[in-house]
Amino acid sequence: MTSSRWVAVTAIGVLAAVAVIFTFMRAHPNPASRAVPAATHSEIAHGEVSGDSTVGQLDRNALDDLERMGAYLRTLKAFQLRADVVTEDVRTDGQKVQIIRAVDLVAKRPNRLFAEVKNDRQRRLFFYDGSHFTLFAPRPRFYATVEAPPTIEKLADVLEDKYDLELPLVDLFRWGTPEGDVGAITSAVDLGPSAINGITCEQYGFRQEGIDWQLWIQRGEQPLPCRIVITTLTDDARPQHTATYSWNLAPSYDDSLFAFRVPTDAKPIPLAEVQVPVASTQAVR
Repeated sequence: MTSSRWVAVTAIGVLAAVAVIFTFMRAHPNPASRAVPAATHSEIAHGEVSGDSTVGQLDRNALDDLERMGAYLRTLKAFQLRADVVTEDVRTDGQKVQIIRAVDLVAKRPNRLFAEVKNDRQRRLFFYDGSHFTLFAPRPRFYATVEAPPTIEKLADVLEDKYDLELPLVDLFRWGTPEGDVGAITSAVDLGPSAINGITCEQYGFRQEGIDWQLWIQRGEQPLPCRIVITTLTDDARPQHTATYSWNLAPSYDDSLFAFRVPTDAKPIPLAEVQVPVASTQAVR
């Protein structure tokens, strides 16, 4: 099998775009701001500013709009979301190929979540009913269930810290929290209006160490993220990870959606815990 370099992808294929951003935010502190005059919205929107002239600029309005989006996402009590995700895989010969997946998610705060992640090769189902979390692989008929904390946000932390597993679209639950700190952003610019699937959005460009990313936020009273594009700068091939979101803020569902019911032919397996070093060279599971 030809080895390849994966960008913004986990082994189980559950990430959908923004997780890379938070990883970099936590890992890289905010450098000193550069005193560069910011270009005006009009200049940028009409193509009067070159790409080089925007490097290092921090448009406070762009950062405010990013934080406004996060604050709005925190107010949503229930929503349904589909994400169409395209990730570029750079093969060892330098060729880029696209990996396409779809994520369907229903969430009811504070403690209900269902998600389906699928592509041409695999399908995974995620169930969280407030007390238990289950990951189910329908094709091989394996499932793993563990006890869960009382909120989606705490569940995400436990899964990452204890099992090295990320919930699909987890960062939509972290915008507007301390984990979504914008301090690592070194450049922010408002690129002007743009339409995504017929929805009028404002397009923004951001930069931080190792990545460039663009974000399209719906205009108006519902500042929802509609698309994100992440470009990895540490790879000469500049691979990209793109997710386009379709929102339903009045979903119809039954609470049974969030509870896993074991199929008769399914087989339980343990959810492997992350090895934690203890003493000197010892490790425990």
